[in-house]
Amino acid sequence: MRLATILFTLTLASAAQAAPPTGVLDDTPRTAVISAFAPELAALAQATTGKHAYVAGGTAFTTGVLEGKPVVLFLSGISMVNAAMTTQAALDRFHVTRIVFSGIAGGVDPGLDVGDVVAPGQWSQYLESVMAREDRPGHFAPPPSDQVVAAPFGMIYPTTVDITHSDGARERRQWFPADPALLAVAERVAGQVALKRCTGSGRCLTKAPRVVVGGNGVSGPAFVDNAALRGWAASAFQAKVLDMESAAVAQVALVNGTPFIAFRSLSDLAGGDPGANQAPVFFQLASDNSAAVVRAFVAALP
Repeated sequence: MRLATILFTLTLASAAQAAPPTGVLDDTPRTAVISAFAPELAALAQATTGKHAYVAGGTAFTTGVLEGKPVVLFLSGISMVNAAMTTQAALDRFHVTRIVFSGIAGGVDPGLDVGDVVAPGQWSQYLESVMAREDRPGHFAPPPSDQVVAAPFGMIYPTTVDITHSDGARERRQWFPADPALLAVAERVAGQVALKRCTGSGRCLTKAPRVVVGGNGVSGPAFVDNAALRGWAASAFQAKVLDMESAAVAQVALVNGTPFIAFRSLSDLAGGDPGANQAPVFFQLASDNSAAVVRAFVAALP
């Protein structure tokens, strides 16, 4: 996967126009289509026509037309800080009217399975937290109750995020919403997309995958392959999926007043897999399923 990421980035950068230190690169109103790493974005980039590439701050941005809509595609990079940085850079450099994230995730809702595509209605940062002091053996002293937003996982007490809006107003919040109008479009296309059930090597899912719109997603800077933490995320946050970028992008979108939605296809079950983690087998199938839903979604946008 790392080699694929390097090759994809080099391909974009080789034909790219270097950007000046600051300033808008393109003022056409566009939908930003983002993925964390190259295999997630490949199908969407291949389907985009009229491509023009730029490099700014080390990130390759590609403008073009996807399903009849002007877009700018780029890789967020893996994990929260990378995702926040690249998303803000895109908002600063392009006329982004809405943000669409496409990628894979770990499933934490027991009712979901590998290959399913989820578009949560809101996102939280499950590791925005206080790591509590052990005040006696096996017991961790909780922080003040007004800071805690969910049941703890051992010493980890989840808290709200301190944000500053573009108008200077500050607040603390737990959830970062997807845009209701974009969720409505996702609902309309959810049943119209043919999703893959088998990999190119012939490994097939036990169930036909489906698209689920709504519910909660959580993000944090860790790859999770732990059944206990998975169960906690499902219980404490009523989460359907867990990933490493979406909540960061949702926070940037909220602060900038830009509509946002994320589509995440399950490549694994975050530690609930029946045996070894399934991501090495199904990450490309999951990436392609998410991309298929995003293409249908973009086509249905006004």
